[in-house]
Amino acid sequence: MSLNIKNERVHALVREAAERTGLSQTSVVEEALKLMLQQLDTRAHTAGASRRERMAEIIADIQPRLTPAVRAALTTEDLYDEAGMPV
Repeated sequence: MSLNIKNERVHALVREAAERTGLSQTSVVEEALKLMLQQLDTRAHTAGASRRERMAEIIADIQPRLTPAVRAALTTEDLYDEAGMPV
């Protein structure tokens, strides 16, 4: 396997990180990528939690307004025929 990086700035950063950490250049790239993926996972988890919290707030706000008459009006029974096809 090989990875051919043709960017001198990236090479310089990898060399500097290797010198400062005592790791090989390959290990520096591996550790950097693992850290990046962990950060992306954390962001995705946080974003998902925020969306779930916001949805829970919206649902809690809507629930008291759903009277039996409103709930009955929200059915989809009249949208499809007996075969399940749109009317």
